[in-house]
Amino acid sequence: MATVTAAAPRIALPGFLRRPAARKLVLLALAAAVLVPLAAARWASGTWPHALTVDLSRPLTDVGDWVIDHRDSHPLFLYFFGYISNAVVLSVRAVYLTLLAAGWVGVTAFGALVAWRVAGVRLALGTAAAFLVCGLLGMWVPTMQTLALMVVAVLASVAVGVLLGLAAGLSDRLDRALRPVLDTMQVLPAFAYLLPVVLVFGIGVPAAVLATVVYAAPPMARLTALGLRGADPEVLEAVESLGATGRQRLLTARIPLARKELLLGLNQTIMMALSMAVIASVIGAGGLGDRVYQALASVDVGAALAAGIPIVLLAVVLDRVTGAAGEKLGEGVGERDLRPWAYGALGIVAAAPAAGFAGRLDWPSGWVFNLAEPVNHVVDWMTAHLYSGVPYIGGTADWAGHFTTWVLDPIRDGLQWLPWWSVLLIVAALAWVIGTWRTALTAVLAMAAIGVLGVWKPSLDTLSQVLAAVAVTLVLGFAAGIAGARSDRFERALRPVLDVFQTMPQFVYLIPVVALFGVGRAPAVAAAVVYALPAVVRITAQGLRQVDPAALESARSLGATGRQQLWQVQLPLARPALLLAVNQGVVLVLAVVVIGGLVGGGALGYDVTFGLAQGDLATGLVAGAAIVCLGLVLDRVTQPTERRARKGA
Repeated sequence: MATVTAAAPRIALPGFLRRPAARKLVLLALAAAVLVPLAAARWASGTWPHALTVDLSRPLTDVGDWVIDHRDSHPLFLYFFGYISNAVVLSVRAVYLTLLAAGWVGVTAFGALVAWRVAGVRLALGTAAAFLVCGLLGMWVPTMQTLALMVVAVLASVAVGVLLGLAAGLSDRLDRALRPVLDTMQVLPAFAYLLPVVLVFGIGVPAAVLATVVYAAPPMARLTALGLRGADPEVLEAVESLGATGRQRLLTARIPLARKELLLGLNQTIMMALSMAVIASVIGAGGLGDRVYQALASVDVGAALAAGIPIVLLAVVLDRVTGAAGEKLGEGVGERDLRPWAYGALGIVAAAPAAGFAGRLDWPSGWVFNLAEPVNHVVDWMTAHLYSGVPYIGGTADWAGHFTTWVLDPIRDGLQWLPWWSVLLIVAALAWVIGTWRTALTAVLAMAAIGVLGVWKPSLDTLSQVLAAVAVTLVLGFAAGIAGARSDRFERALRPVLDVFQTMPQFVYLIPVVALFGVGRAPAVAAAVVYALPAVVRITAQGLRQVDPAALESARSLGATGRQQLWQVQLPLARPALLLAVNQGVVLVLAVVVIGGLVGGGALGYDVTFGLAQGDLATGLVAGAAIVCLGLVLDRVTQPTERRARKGA
């Protein structure tokens, strides 16, 4: 006879506890009810307790002093770093002299040839026009200096990135070991790289190139590993069945199958290297970045714009050429395809001596247009008529002052008023609701590390600027993205503007901001908004356009208006894309708010730049580490786990 076991009675939970987020918050509240009184009794102060901080200034200062004292005598510097420095200097000089020997005719012709073979006549004409504009602005020699630095830095970044990517793509253990290293390299602000490199190599080109390599190599490594791991298993199995060795499988199957990812990695490495090459002008890289930096230091907007335009043109051309090369990878290159390259090379060889005999290797001085003077006249007019005193609406300086007084100051004061344990609780709640307990633990530990480093208040100041900039970015980005998704005409008009904004290096954003708003925290926020806006707009528009057409058709058949379709169908179904837009907006805003320390942003950005300017390793590295922790916190509280993203979709 079968025995019947009685089912255990199920406990009926209250309605609000049936939701996972509510249960997480209740558990967190119970834990807080036990831990908070203990913390308040032990540390009564609202700010981070001094007893829980670790002073790293002494050991870091000792390290910096030791490096400075032994840089010219220790074998490590003489026979290792010294050889690296010499190799970098010789490589950059060789490329620079080659570009000068080719002359403006040869360089322009070669650039146009490459663009023509990759993407056709239209891009070739655009490439030639970009180089000619660089000359017309009187920036030919600085452009060649930046290009020479870029060539060496990109080649070194690609070599390092490919080696790391091969290791991560072929070994799970190395992939797990390299992941946090690459995360730190990408989150650490660019300025924080400069200080330790300058300590070892001194001011000059070697430090600039090596800082660029550290900054630009991670995307190449990540995309190389992604391409190797994403290779078609059936192709690999077929190659293995033919008796190929591991090396043969790598060279004949894995790497060819990962060509698109490799070229995408090259594209991203070039863009990041160009951005870093401009920032590296602070430590003696020269070229266009130095012109921009010197112009910003003297608030000469015209000179800064004249040097900034060639940077943007280089970025746009390199982005388009490498992007088009990735799209054409499916086409083979045969003997017939090589003839135009031979003709182009012969043309360049003929053009360069012809230009040399004509005395035209350098850009003719009579063909220079002085852009700085009219731009400065416009800036003076704007300062006189728009900066302040505009009837009814005030001026840009008034807007910056009001934004600081009404938005930035209250957010900063509110965050700094909160007890330290309440900030940790808020971080834990947000990270746990949107992710898992591991996400919450990582975010809380990162936030606590900021307090341990002794930079609690400056970090909250930086956080206030990030939150304000993200709020403005999301309002404008979501509005523009929705408009672009619903109107093809608006999207076509917006596309070139977003292209320029997205390819422009971070440094260049400060030029118009300083002209309009002066210096302070509000200009730093404005520059961050301009830098992060294109990514938010593009991701929002793409997410809305990819909504299932069947769902929209069903809503229309039920008589839903356009507004109802947007709010009740498109936005809910595009939730994963919108969350990704928020995440990317936060990360990009944080990157530029730090650079805003150059224009009065203060807080951690100022500490990083001050440490670099004064050679203060302790101040610069501690502030850089705090920025990494802050970026980790913001990433964890804005990026849902894959499971929750699918569920929300």
